[in-house]
Order: sequence, then structure tokens, then C-alpha cells
Amino acid sequence: MVADNRPIGIFDSGLGGLTVAKEIIDALPSEDIVYFGDTGRVPYGSRSRDTIRKYAAEDESFLLKQDVKLIVAACGTVSSVASDIGAKLPVPYFEVVSPAVKSAVNETKNKKIGVIGTNATINSGEHKRQILELMPDAQVFVKGCPLFVPLVEEGWFESQDDVVKQTVERYLADIKKADVDTIILGCTHYPILSEAISDYMGDSVKLINAGTSTALEIGKFISENDMCNENKKIGKHSFYVSDKADSFRRIASLLLGKELDSDSVEQVDINSL
Repeated sequence: MVADNRPIGIFDSGLGGLTVAKEIIDALPSEDIVYFGDTGRVPYGSRSRDTIRKYAAEDESFLLKQDVKLIVAACGTVSSVASDIGAKLPVPYFEVVSPAVKSAVNETKNKKIGVIGTNATINSGEHKRQILELMPDAQVFVKGCPLFVPLVEEGWFESQDDVVKQTVERYLADIKKADVDTIILGCTHYPILSEAISDYMGDSVKLINAGTSTALEIGKFISENDMCNENKKIGKHSFYVSDKADSFRRIASLLLGKELDSDSVEQVDINSL
């Protein structure tokens, strides 16, 4: 059996992609992971399309230099507006829109699906386009929630925090009135707010975490293509950021459920690479 012991590369604008990284780590514990969080340029969702595409290409270039065997755009914004760049990479590329859409279509009972994301993600229309391609009679309700990302990056995601509760209610009031039974969390930062979102929307509304679906797709792909890490051990996880390694490490430890030591997070200058 052929194996590929190179790491899996994952990138995001900041902390949000850790929700995808955690699902991959849990599903594929023997795989090595290299994660890049572009914390110096977060958020991506308020940038122009050209800037987002430029940042995505630079992030992917950094991961290729780490000799990764595949790249995961763990960012809903990049997945929505720059997947054509990823498709041209010399290694397999995965995005988080398609897996989330498939899960939502499979989960919905009343065919009313909500999509929340950054403004760039919502304006791209990519989730809605893919949903209607798979389920033409679906009703899709979209909402940009630009303040969710800075809340998470600031470490404000407790469901009982008044600021979090008020922000969730302000953004999701129309989605709730639409009687959706499924919501795609179209930004990978948003699962961090899932408790607050679920508290407001109610237990009957299914929240779709793209990280879960993406991890399953990656696991299937590397198994079918003999790309699994043959070393039967716990994989090594390396983290790189473009700013504030200490604050990233603190919140990342909470999100991943394990303490990251000072050597596991390294700050790099993405513009000089």
C-alpha cells in the first residue's frame, strides 16, 4: 500500500478555520496538520473580491512551501470567491461550501434553508446557487453577519454574553421569521457561536458546521487515493499566524480542547514569503 506522510494544509483568515481543523484532527488523528491563520489581515469578508483572491493565493503558496499533500480552504469567504484558484494548485484542494450545501439539502425537511456568512460570501451567491442546483424547489434565505468574525477573534462567544445575544438576535430575526429548519454556518468562525445561535433559533433548527462534512470528504479522499499517513501515531499539529501568536494560542487552546505550548504557534511575515 502506498502512503503519503506529508501533512494536510489548512488555512483561514484567522481563528475560524480551527473549527474545520478540529473536525479533521478528530476524524483523522494520525494525520499531521499545518494550519495558517492570517490573523494580521482578518477579516477577509469585508475585503474586495480581488483582495480576497490575492490573500488566498498567498496563503496557499505558504502552505505549499510546507510540503503539504493537500490544501483545505477552511474559510467560507475564500471558498465562495476563490475556489478556481485552489483548483489549479499542484495538490488536491478542498473548500467548505459544497460539503455544507450537501449536508443542508440532506437535513432539511421543509426545504427552507438559511445561509449566514460574511458579506463577501453572501454577495457571491454561491451557497444559494448550489442549494438550488441540488434542490430546485428549496427556499433559501441569506443574511450577512459581518460582526460575528470580530466577536470571535476578540474571544467574545459565550452564549450568555449580552453583546453576543443582542448581535445574534439583530442579525437572525428575519431568518427566524422565515421558519427555516436548517441554517448553513457559511463562515467557519460561526460554529464558535453555535450555542448562542441555537439558543436564539431553537433546538428544532439544524445548524450545519461545514467542518464536519469537509473532514468526512477528506478522510474518504485520502483513503481512496492511498494518501493516508502510515505512521500509526497521533499526528503533529503545527500552527502559523501572521500576527499575535500569543492571543491566537490562548483562544485556539479553548477551541481545540487542548493546551498549545509556546513552540506550536509561530508568527510569520506572509508578505515576505
